[in-house]
Order: sequence, then C-alpha cells, then structure tokens
Amino acid sequence: MQLLIDENLSDRIAAKVADLYPGSIHVKQSNLIQAEDWVIWNYAEANGFVIVSKDWDFHQLSLVHGFPPKVIYLDVGNWPTRDILSLLRSNHFTIKNFFDSPVESILIINQ
Repeated sequence: MQLLIDENLSDRIAAKVADLYPGSIHVKQSNLIQAEDWVIWNYAEANGFVIVSKDWDFHQLSLVHGFPPKVIYLDVGNWPTRDILSLLRSNHFTIKNFFDSPVESILIINQ
C-alpha cells in the first residue's frame, strides 16, 4: 500500500511512515510539485498509489471519476506534521481496510 503524499503536506511524511506504508513517496520525489491535480491523479493511477491530501479537489475528482486511484482526504486544517504523522499511524488499520475495499474510492479522516 503505497501513499502519494500531496504537496500540501510535508515531504518528510513519506519516509516517516515507510514502515507502515512501504514505497510511499511525496510528489516532490516524482517532480510533480505544482503539477495540475489531474497530472497527479494520472500518475497515482498509473503507478498504484493512494493519494493523501488536504486538497478538496482530489475529493471532488474521486467523486466524479471513482477509482483508481483511491484518495485519503485529511480534513484537518493546518495541523503540524507531527500530528499528521500520528493520524496516519493511528489510522493504519482503517487505511488498510480502505485500500483493500473493492468499492470505496475516498476515505475522509478528521479528528
């Protein structure tokens, strides 16, 4: 289960959750900084990533297009990176179930 971390989140996140989500990367690692959302969407789909973002536009793309790719929308406002990391770690079971689901396209996480 590989996560593609959007640019609105820290580029340090991918490395810090690699034990739970191996192969995860930040968009910066794929030269997708400031790329249009649909470019990131297509990259995630082509490479088997789940998009993790605080960008409502990915939520909308998911509603219109379904999946793949799946989208994890973090509805957390301007949380610090340490809290985002904690959220991704504490929701690992929920995220895994979402990833394995044959019918779910978007997971909204808030706290």
